[in-house]
Amino acid sequence: MPQLKLSILRLNPSISRIQALFKMTNLRARSSTPERDQNLSQANHELFNEHQSKRARLEPEVEDGQKAQPKPENGSTRKDFSALYAPGLYLAPMVRIGTLPTRLLALKYGAELVWGPEIVDKAMIGSERIVDERTGTIHYTKNNGKTSIWQTHPREKSRLVYQIGSADKDLALTAAQTVLQDVSGIDLNCGCPKDFSLKGGMGAALLKEPEKLCGILSHLVQNIPSHPISAKIRLLPSQEDTLELVKKISATGISCLTVHCRTQLMRSTESALLHRLREIVETVKESRANGLPLPVVANGDCFEFKDLEHIKSLTGVERVMIARGAERNVSCFSSDGPADMISQVMPLYIKTGLVTGQGYANAKYCLTTMEIKATPSPTTAQQQPKNNKSIRKEMKTKIQQSKDWETMCALFRVDYLQAKESLILDQVFETNGGS
Repeated sequence: MPQLKLSILRLNPSISRIQALFKMTNLRARSSTPERDQNLSQANHELFNEHQSKRARLEPEVEDGQKAQPKPENGSTRKDFSALYAPGLYLAPMVRIGTLPTRLLALKYGAELVWGPEIVDKAMIGSERIVDERTGTIHYTKNNGKTSIWQTHPREKSRLVYQIGSADKDLALTAAQTVLQDVSGIDLNCGCPKDFSLKGGMGAALLKEPEKLCGILSHLVQNIPSHPISAKIRLLPSQEDTLELVKKISATGISCLTVHCRTQLMRSTESALLHRLREIVETVKESRANGLPLPVVANGDCFEFKDLEHIKSLTGVERVMIARGAERNVSCFSSDGPADMISQVMPLYIKTGLVTGQGYANAKYCLTTMEIKATPSPTTAQQQPKNNKSIRKEMKTKIQQSKDWETMCALFRVDYLQAKESLILDQVFETNGGS
């Protein structure tokens, strides 16, 4: 991590939600004052102004005098958080891929919401919150800053859902309370089929223990009234069992349910069972006894914006997650179609990674997984025609061989020193256009 002036806050699980979003234009290495905090709060309305006309803003705290909301079945008073879950495309939680630069670019290109990668509860508990006041990036770390747990940035706060991997309600709550001030929603991973999740009783293992699953969700709902709680599940082999599980989950009072339309044993190469989702949507509507809406999000086989309408018509949902499509090209959320990889997306990703303090190893991994196709030729052969497979292969090889930020920047003709010294993300985005 760069040797910058940092302010460090040791976390307390009971820490309250910080209501203000920070405007990056004025972030410098300076101490916080009430006057500055007020100015930063007022600047919140300028963030993501390109999307303001598309959605209402979420203010999780209940204002004085506001009419009380209906009580969910578990007895806790909840606000209607459905405004957060605007219709459209969402970035799915992806380990290693869904790090800060990917999330920021997803929002830039049109995603309505972004999910952070699954973070296991114990990994977050006991971490330090380090704010880089030069760039605004917030680092959650351990071992005196040597171990990075998670990164975020005020620019994404109003659209960010933090996902927890947990098999224990108290650990899940403590982990959630740790990050509340920097996120707009908390999600429980109930679908990850990877061994590390299953062995810990997390992810898809919770699908076999519905009482534990619902117990964790109810505990979060009851103890975090300021934020919406959501869950991401997979289909069970039996549709009947899936519907019964959905009814139980709905009764916990959560504010959103994402359904990955594959079973635990299905591979991503197998077609998603999207046809099973419509009945789930109808079941949610019928079972929601507390009167609050429960948005359902489809996940599976959506790769770019043009797939949205087909999935909506097939399933009855208004919200769809993209995973592999965003891994290949994060501009997949754009209604104008995917942007040019070599001249636009990859250079912008590199600049964003540098500005936010992303570790180079993770940046290289994400760039390596991106799919280079149908783009103008790389800088090493600009006069060659599009779609030249040998050129694309050469570019991929050069990415894999890059040893550090400097060589990666040179490959994409990014001014390393200028990008590294950029103080604000707005400077990066304004010089690259986009939505």
